[in-house]
Order: sequence, then C-alpha cells, then structure tokens
Amino acid sequence: MTSSQESKKQELPPTAWAVLGLLSFPGERTGYELKKWADSSLRFFYWSPAISQIYAELRRLEELGYAASVRSGPEEARAKRRYAITDAGRGALAGWAADTAEAGPPVLKHGLMLRIWLGHLAEPERLRAMVGEHLERTRGELAAVREAMEHASGVPEWTFPTLALRWSERQHLAELELAEALLTDLDGLREDRREPGRQGDGDAPTPG
Repeated sequence: MTSSQESKKQELPPTAWAVLGLLSFPGERTGYELKKWADSSLRFFYWSPAISQIYAELRRLEELGYAASVRSGPEEARAKRRYAITDAGRGALAGWAADTAEAGPPVLKHGLMLRIWLGHLAEPERLRAMVGEHLERTRGELAAVREAMEHASGVPEWTFPTLALRWSERQHLAELELAEALLTDLDGLREDRREPGRQGDGDAPTPG
C-alpha cells in the first residue's frame, strides 16, 4: 500500500467501514442490494447511507484495494457490477472493528424532542398529536425490526447482526415507554397551566 493509500485508509469515515462491513458477509452484492440490506439492518441501530454514498464508498474501497468488483455478462438483460471484500479489506475491517477507541459515544438527534423543547411556541394539543404520531411511527419501526430479526433467525452468518437487531428491538420498546411518559408529562403540564400562580418567572433554566 502506498503512502497515499495509507493516508486515505486513516481518513476513512464510518460510512466507508459500514459499507465494507456489509461486504464482509458471504457473497457478492450490487450497490442496490447493499442499500436494501442497510435499510433492513443498519438503519435500526446506526444509519442507512444514501445509494449515492454507497457507490461513492465502493469506489473509495476499490481504490484502496479493500473491495473488488466484477461486471455481469451478456446473460443479464441489464449489466450489473457486483462487489466483494478482499483479504486486505477484511483484515483492515477486523482491525477497525476491534479498536474500541474509535467507537465513540452514541449520538442522539431527536427531532420530536427539539419541538418539545420549543413547546412554549406551540399549542399543547399539537404537541400531543406530535407525540402520538411518533408513537405510531415507532411501533411501525419496531415491527420492521422484528421482521428483520425473524428473517435473520437461524442463519449462522447473521448471528451478530441478530444481536444488534435485538438491541434495536429493546431500544424501540424503551422509546415507546419514553413517549408514553412524555404524554403523561404533557397532561400534567396542562393541569399546571390551569392553576393560577403556577407560571415561571421567565428566567432561562441555566445554571449560575
């Protein structure tokens, strides 16, 4: 590996490692197939990259020698390029996966909670409706997680992806519990507003 390739290896973003991780399971896959698999696995506990990002990372991984591709023959009506991980790619991925220092803390960007934080600018009933919509969406996601778990069940190569999906199932169940508690909090806040003398003095809730 040249010094330029070594530098690029050090600068690989998590998305590149995620795409390489998808390739680490048996078989060759097209970029479209990798996107479908990311949507039914990675998105439940990390993030699903856009198809354009997947192809960009595949090109980068090929340049580094971590992935290789072959183009389909004339027997297929539409030409496809299938990708597979190389020995060098598997070794690099194993080293990255074992480096706990790179894992980092989880990042939470909760769009609903940002709106709750700005609840003083919204009607209480609209806030409750938002939470209700979030509950329905989360129940749908939970059903999708369980469907993915059932699909992976009993496949030896998918033992560890199944563990990640099981964690995601618990996370979605916890999210449902948190949202139900938030509805209770909103109900309590509505009762407080009905009582005279229960409003705050207007100071920002910051220390110091």
